[in-house]
Amino acid sequence: MTDITTTRQLIIQQAHLKLDLDKAEKTWFLLGTMGCHLCDEAENLLRLFSGVTATAIEKVDIADFEEEFMMQFATMIPVVLTPTQQINYPFSVADLMAHQ
Repeated sequence: MTDITTTRQLIIQQAHLKLDLDKAEKTWFLLGTMGCHLCDEAENLLRLFSGVTATAIEKVDIADFEEEFMMQFATMIPVVLTPTQQINYPFSVADLMAHQ
């Protein structure tokens, strides 16, 4: 696995996200895919978290990644990437707050 900054840059490129540089540096990414019930649960937790903290969350489908990059996350989703670290599921709102 590459460092968090490189990983975040690859996500922005491969998911074709249109984020300005300032927003991209602060945004948290939720990596998941369609039909993943744990990803839906993680998204609900992130909504609660972002409602309290005003943290920008970008939902990203790993199916949009090139295969090699997608496979890095395929068995771990849902995964949250903050600007500085990776948080693997399961996590709670309290866990997310601790990573601010």
